[in-house]
Amino acid sequence: TPSVLPPFPADAPRNRLGLARWLVAPENPLTARVWVNRAWQHFFGRGLVATPEDFGAQGEWPSHPDLLDWLAETFVASGWNVKDMHRRIVTSRTYRQDAAVNAGLLEADPDNRLLSRAPRIRLDAETLRDQALYVSGLLDETMGGPGVRPYQPDGVWFAVGYSRSNTVRYEEGPQDHLHRRSLYTFWKRTAPPPNLTIFDAPMRDACVVLRERTNTPLQALVTLNDPTYVEAAEFLAARVLREVADDPARIERLIALVLSREPTSLEAEKLLSLASDLEASYEAEPASAVALVGAGDLPVPHDVDVIELAAWTVVASTILNLDEALTKE
Repeated sequence: TPSVLPPFPADAPRNRLGLARWLVAPENPLTARVWVNRAWQHFFGRGLVATPEDFGAQGEWPSHPDLLDWLAETFVASGWNVKDMHRRIVTSRTYRQDAAVNAGLLEADPDNRLLSRAPRIRLDAETLRDQALYVSGLLDETMGGPGVRPYQPDGVWFAVGYSRSNTVRYEEGPQDHLHRRSLYTFWKRTAPPPNLTIFDAPMRDACVVLRERTNTPLQALVTLNDPTYVEAAEFLAARVLREVADDPARIERLIALVLSREPTSLEAEKLLSLASDLEASYEAEPASAVALVGAGDLPVPHDVDVIELAAWTVVASTILNLDEALTKE
């Protein structure tokens, strides 16, 4: 073993079991430091060591070395309790700061390396999809089981599939597979799910410990037009139409479900105006309303008016596409 780390125990077996025990031995500082750095990165968007793929001399020095050491020691002392470490991070004063930035903070700490404010990062691809399904009431939280095949554009696999392969053509799964958590999506590495890779989900042909985070027009096309997101907006709208009878209260309910706050007076005014304009538009062209709510494979809810449902589907989609809904801050 490297001389900077504890020696391999003399009584440990010289096999993978012995190596595993050496890796998690209390006197070995490396494993715990690497793990808590990735946990910190998960919540803050950047680790205390900004190069999680390189903890060696060529990597970046920790921004807060004492904090990294303390977290690692605490993690080991807790019995490697992951949930306890997550709770410790998210309940800290550092994490619960306001994400707002002013000119002084921007000049003193432009990259938030000094943790002068709360993190502000775009949600990961899988989280974005699961969030839309969750607030709509569609997310299937069943745990375990084989991979599932949700909505995906036709022909994506065909261009890279071997003619005799059982994955030459994508076959969408049954209805009970369409809204499973993104964790269970069947993954073909030569043609991964486009609605996830557009949001920088790794290709899975190599280990990735730090994802890129880009912002492109293609991402807006996904959240506005992908059947998963359109269907989620439709069922979110149907949920609110069932629960609330008054239009202003519907806006309040939508904002609460997606953004966990109350709407401002300007937001309420704009969204109510949008709903009114859309209802008038769909009254004039009812076929467009039918086409919109017909997205996806689920049957259209029959306990709400189609014109009203189509209008409020667009309102719900508008809220789901707000920067505040796509970003953790």
